[in-house]
Amino acid sequence: MDDAVLRGLIPEVITVVCRRGADFPAAEDAVQEALVEALRVWPDDPPRDPKGWLVTVAWRKFLDAVRSASSRRTREELVDREPPPGPVPSTDDTLQLYFLCAHPSLSAGSAVALTLRAVGGLTTRQIARAYLVPEATMAQRISRAKRTIAGVRLTEPGDVATVLRVLYLVFNEGYSGEVDLADEAIRLTRQLAAMTRHEEAAGLLALMLLHHARRPARTDAEGRLVPLEAQDRSLWNTRLIAEGVGVLQAALARDRLGEYQAQAAIAALHADARTADETDWVQIVEWYDELVRLTDSPVARLNRTVAVGQADGARAGLAALAELDPALPRYDAVAAWVHERDGDPATAARLYAEAADAAPTIPERDHLTRQAERLNAQLGRGARHPL
Repeated sequence: MDDAVLRGLIPEVITVVCRRGADFPAAEDAVQEALVEALRVWPDDPPRDPKGWLVTVAWRKFLDAVRSASSRRTREELVDREPPPGPVPSTDDTLQLYFLCAHPSLSAGSAVALTLRAVGGLTTRQIARAYLVPEATMAQRISRAKRTIAGVRLTEPGDVATVLRVLYLVFNEGYSGEVDLADEAIRLTRQLAAMTRHEEAAGLLALMLLHHARRPARTDAEGRLVPLEAQDRSLWNTRLIAEGVGVLQAALARDRLGEYQAQAAIAALHADARTADETDWVQIVEWYDELVRLTDSPVARLNRTVAVGQADGARAGLAALAELDPALPRYDAVAAWVHERDGDPATAARLYAEAADAAPTIPERDHLTRQAERLNAQLGRGARHPL
């Protein structure tokens, strides 16, 4: 790219990073680091969208700097409060914090939100997105939780189910969000499963391992999302898949099914298929039926729609979709997929574009935009060459 064009992008990128929450000096530093990275990467692998690439990298650099500064302050404070020499505790301090924040005086929802914010390191916006509520609503919930335990000694830990919910949400955000927390969530869940021998702790660990195994194939060399059916399965981590399946089988053998075991079973069926065409969609639908029975989750019902469309055809998928609330996050993306399979590319293209406008992350937005552009291009060719 021409140096003058690159320099011209700098003010725009700084402005975008500032709008996302960075102050000007921090945004300027982050953009400078992104430019250094661009000089290293672009000669061999130029991006299709230079401005979008710079914004993404600069924002990650800013988040890294914020987390680094926060960690440094925490370490300094810990040194100041360092306890006298004595026996080293056998339990992990971080996991203990998760339990303490899940205090019995809090509702499960409030405990999860507070722990995600105070210990998990997620922003209020990220937590609100996970709970499908407005950011202002989540901010009020977290504030109320803080007031509730303001005068309470955190010596009585919460229950395992609440901690599992927190770890699940931390992993989800780390797996697909702006901050990489997936490895830490797996580490803590592995400890919790070993410590409690809880079936759902094992189920959650299996779910994390199976999803994490596919991570190398989720994006291409340019950082674009690759949907499951198009992923290069040779990139999947077979060691993690084998471990996840083994953990899941041991949990299921205890015959106390829970939502994380059900989700892990679905992930295991995907991992077991050598190709996308070999996926056992009928059995996946059955597991989604179990998951809906256990949770009555609207998100589970939406994901089930895709499985129904694969197993029983697009018309069955449309019928399942008709029972759901169109306000659900990613509803338009699923609707677009089903309509495309039903032979309605015009509706699918429109829905893909609407889903892109509401996408929570830049990679997801770009993927949905490309899907809309692909169908619109096909429609344009059809208009030029009628049968």
